[in-house]
Amino acid sequence: MLEKRPFSSILGKLVVTKEGKRLGIVKDVTFEARVGELIQLVIKDPTPYTKSLNLEITRDKEVFLPYNSIIAIGDFVVVSEEDLA
Repeated sequence: MLEKRPFSSILGKLVVTKEGKRLGIVKDVTFEARVGELIQLVIKDPTPYTKSLNLEITRDKEVFLPYNSIIAIGDFVVVSEEDLA
């Protein structure tokens, strides 16, 4: 389980796969309001690589990444590509 971090610490960070492929920039998160559980990261400016992944895309061309795919947060938000399928 990831340690707790304020939302502002991941806002605007680049999201990459553990293999180093860029996916986009963190714009927002979605969560279950009743329990406060994070559900997805909202990614703006998705790279063309995101089209090869089976991800939900909004009309505004934003991509939703499942929160459980995050494996590390540091200078980048690192996600496991296997958990995106």
